[in-house]
Amino acid sequence: MAVKKKTSAAAVPAVLSPRALGRATLERQLLLRRGAMSAKDAVAHLVGLQAQNTKPPYYQLLARLEGFDPAELAALMESREVVRIVTLRSTIHTHTADDALSLRPLVQAARDRELRMFRKRLVGVDLDRLRDIARAYLEEEPRTPKEVRETLLAKWPDADPQGLSLAARCVLPLVQVTPRGVWGKSGQVALTTAEHWLGRPSGPVPAPDATVLRYLGAFGPASVKDMQMWAGLTRLREVFERLRPQLVTFRDENGVELFDLPDAPRPDEDTPAPPRLLPEFDNVLLGHADRTRVIPPRFKGRNGVGNQTYGSVLVDGFLAALWRLDAGRGGAPTIVTVQGLRRLGAAERDAVTEEAVAMLRVMTPATTDGSGYDIRFAEFLDFG
Repeated sequence: MAVKKKTSAAAVPAVLSPRALGRATLERQLLLRRGAMSAKDAVAHLVGLQAQNTKPPYYQLLARLEGFDPAELAALMESREVVRIVTLRSTIHTHTADDALSLRPLVQAARDRELRMFRKRLVGVDLDRLRDIARAYLEEEPRTPKEVRETLLAKWPDADPQGLSLAARCVLPLVQVTPRGVWGKSGQVALTTAEHWLGRPSGPVPAPDATVLRYLGAFGPASVKDMQMWAGLTRLREVFERLRPQLVTFRDENGVELFDLPDAPRPDEDTPAPPRLLPEFDNVLLGHADRTRVIPPRFKGRNGVGNQTYGSVLVDGFLAALWRLDAGRGGAPTIVTVQGLRRLGAAERDAVTEEAVAMLRVMTPATTDGSGYDIRFAEFLDFG
């Protein structure tokens, strides 16, 4: 069963195994069953999609939504209903416009902390003046990072160019404008402020309480440390304590206290979990300090090197393989290569193959309409 009852006092929180935690999170991440909701609602429910690269948000939604069409998210990008902006963990996320304007002020403390780390590279730089200059320049029209650096360097020629660029990103909520991030289109990074792009101001810094509840709804049950790791914030213990009367608590097998919404789904740990092909930087792999609910301890660090991660294959709810897609050119087939991190049984390979073919039908339809495709399994493969 998902919940193991302790035999001591009834007040002692139940213990949840990694498998039980994984099933709960996968259900909320729409990875046990694909959700019947719009792309915009899914982006809001998931509190954004990690988006260092432009394609992963589309693959994240494909793994989570019934009948997903990349054109739906592309249209939201072009209509400015969702945007690409640096928020959680100092990384680019795809957020709804509302979340971009509220989450960015919430994580400003993390941007301030990041800026302090580079302060020695900004000696003599007046950050208030930098903010005003950068805002005026970027709101005239979207600018590339290179243009921003050159403009600021003209004002502070002795400062570190990269430090100036980072300072602008930290003191202003900057979005990457389209066509960057639009499926089927290409474009270099060009920046403007969120307020200018969206045509409305950011609100005051919100209390974190509502975001904690949303996080638990999409990633719970979770510890305070899990939430802090996900958001890139510190000192959230007092927020959880304030919310404690509204929450239920559990323990993991190491005794760590976990918080959750009372009515949130916590499926039995034996609930079937179909294979899912996730892109690099998928939310579910990065949303906790303790990731053993989806990444077996023996595979820790195997799905990435430094800040780069590979496509991940979940089998029975856990990371079991890596994958990559090589688009066919000159009449060659498109190839999906799956590298098992453990030995995959015949039935598991068949299920992964079925999921990969379904992915190709949506993301590279020409391959299933005539140009051809191949699903390959490799015991050892250099993904470097």
